[in-house]
Amino acid sequence: MEYLKGYETYLTTEKKSSANTVSSYLRDVRQYLEYAQTGKVNVAKATKADIERYSRHLSAEGKSPASVTRAMASLKSFYGYLKQGRDNPVKGIAPVKQEKKLPQILTSKEVELFLAQPECTDAKGYRDRAMLELLYATGIRVSELIGLDVENVNLSAGFLRCESKGKERIIPLYPVAVRAVSEYIERVRLQIVEDPEEKALFVNMTGERMSRQGFWKIIKHYQEKAGIKKEITPHTLRHSFAAHLLENGADLRSIQEMLGHADISSTQVYTQLVNQKLKAVYNKAHPRA
Repeated sequence: MEYLKGYETYLTTEKKSSANTVSSYLRDVRQYLEYAQTGKVNVAKATKADIERYSRHLSAEGKSPASVTRAMASLKSFYGYLKQGRDNPVKGIAPVKQEKKLPQILTSKEVELFLAQPECTDAKGYRDRAMLELLYATGIRVSELIGLDVENVNLSAGFLRCESKGKERIIPLYPVAVRAVSEYIERVRLQIVEDPEEKALFVNMTGERMSRQGFWKIIKHYQEKAGIKKEITPHTLRHSFAAHLLENGADLRSIQEMLGHADISSTQVYTQLVNQKLKAVYNKAHPRA
């Protein structure tokens, strides 16, 4: 594990990687180093064959193709640091073939049920309702949601200004979301914040900016409360937002802009979802299907 400290410093200071990236890469590299300690790999002199063997080992351990691919990306970064320009043993290793799965979405009724779970009887209920309504209203990423400042929402005009990766986009809000966020700000936010100068729109119950982990727990709590069997993550609401817009006549370019996708191909997956649903309806309803 002697390499980890230096690699962590490299990621944070030289590469300026996000905390999530650092955590993910270190976890993968730590697992690799534990494997290497069994005598199967000389870390400093590892070859492409060694890395391919490790990749097969991960698959044999039951790791998904996505997990193996991510581990290889982590090792490529690690050996980029370790080799400093010399031959990287991970370079040229073919990614593990992954079965392309369409994202899971909620039905409109499931969304209604899920969003109805927070009870506005206390500060937490008002805050949670506002967060969930805003997430489904805009389709923004969880990192963008918890990164919002109060100044990013214009409730009188009914829109949200979202900044991500150096780009800004404007996303409209439906009236229910406007009302939920307005009530949160006007009735409870100032009761929760520790510092009156706090800019964060959404804060935890100790008054500090909401974390990804904190919001994840909120999602899980209301999934269980609603009794919805589907696995719900913050991204599930993002996918549902896009698919429901498409179902109701929105064009792909507009959805791409609201989601902040750089490439239209990322947005086109929702066309497959909608077509899949239409086919299911056809097969169920057509008398000769």
